Amino acid sequence: MKKALNKYWTKMSIVLAMIFMITACENSFETGGLDVSSPSNVLSFKLNGVSGNIDQATGKITVVMPYGSDITAIKPEVVFVDGATSNPELNSAMNFTNPVKFRVVNGNLYKDYTVTTTVLSPIKSFTINGVAATVNDISKTINMTLPENTDLTALKPVIEVTTGVTISPASGATVDFTNAVTFVITSNGKSVNYTANVGVPVTGLTVAFLGTAATRFGITNMDEVTASNWLFDNFPGAKYISFESIQNGADLSDIDVIWWHFDSAANLPSVAYNPAVTNALKNFRTNGGNLLLTSFASQYVDALGIVPLGKGPNNVFGDFPPNGFVDGNSWGMSFVGHEGHPIFQGLTTFEAGKANLLQSGTFRLNHTAWWFLPEWGGYNNGEGWRNQTGGTNLASEAWDNELNGRVTIAEFPNTSTNKNVIVISMGAYDWYNETNSSGVPSQANEFITNIKLLTQNSINYLAAK
Repeated sequence: MKKALNKYWTKMSIVLAMIFMITACENSFETGGLDVSSPSNVLSFKLNGVSGNIDQATGKITVVMPYGSDITAIKPEVVFVDGATSNPELNSAMNFTNPVKFRVVNGNLYKDYTVTTTVLSPIKSFTINGVAATVNDISKTINMTLPENTDLTALKPVIEVTTGVTISPASGATVDFTNAVTFVITSNGKSVNYTANVGVPVTGLTVAFLGTAATRFGITNMDEVTASNWLFDNFPGAKYISFESIQNGADLSDIDVIWWHFDSAANLPSVAYNPAVTNALKNFRTNGGNLLLTSFASQYVDALGIVPLGKGPNNVFGDFPPNGFVDGNSWGMSFVGHEGHPIFQGLTTFEAGKANLLQSGTFRLNHTAWWFLPEWGGYNNGEGWRNQTGGTNLASEAWDNELNGRVTIAEFPNTSTNKNVIVISMGAYDWYNETNSSGVPSQANEFITNIKLLTQNSINYLAAK
């Protein structure tokens, strides 16, 4: 009996030891090191004497540099715990324009770190009548839209600048913004020019939000709700129109732009294909009306004859709640070659011709209805797509400088005049951040201002055609 018990406890000890080892390994993989209780390997991190904030739990190091700092070639000043080394070694000048990753090894322990460096903007804030402008330090622009009928000839911007920076015209000065205004920013004896553009919505503009619900308050999809709320908050002439009302002969003659943002399903609703509806919208275009089609509504270009039959978006996909995912990367777009197009003016860019729309860490459903060019549809590239669809491809994914991979934003027709349809079709165009699959609210999308401005610019551009 005693021998049997000894064998039993010996086996149990082995099993418990194995469970402990497996658990320890799992924990080490989750934390990126071999030991969750390992010491802090980086004690301090500085760039040109500026201390970074070190989050030992995540390995994230953030450094905020003064305005005017050149971060393309800096030798970091790093203090490690005794015995620790880094890979790569941090003993020479490095470019910190983009996040820099390194691994610190201490014996048989290691920890991964990522350094994110930002340079302070010279302009902390720029407001007129309580409305905040969008300041873009890469394009050196200041853009804002004031309420309809605002007198632009005598406005007093309230400007807050970074320490050591002066600006002219100064904060509180009376400025005529009828045309673009140059603001001169000076720091350490060097000056740069920022161009300020202040506009107002097209006077008397009527924008209709198109939907499948009988009334605006019957919309249930939160992405559509959020988009429509923004429209009604920012365009005094906004109105709601349903497919049913168009089917029943609603008068569209007083509408300048119809915006259909459809996010509820990958397949368009049957009512959209009703002949009475499609004929009414075709006539609306013929008579000078304009269409903005976003998310899954991009597919409507086929039914309305905006593109030749069968030449609508060829890559349609996306998740629906409670499915979805969180991505560690920000999603954006490339509009290289179209930087001067009105719909892109004022966007916050991360380099020339490139802007983010969806922040890393946000929960996303990736509702996409774009044209996939290289392998599908016989397009081969952007030129082939333009020739076959009669449109102009304005944007692609952020990696695509030549705009030959995807068509994510387009306008039709491809003529010098009468461009009266804009399509925005990528998954990064996301108005509402759903909760994740565990019911945890998503973090706020810091790039939502780009989505709003892109939409506002598109509406104003269409109305002016």
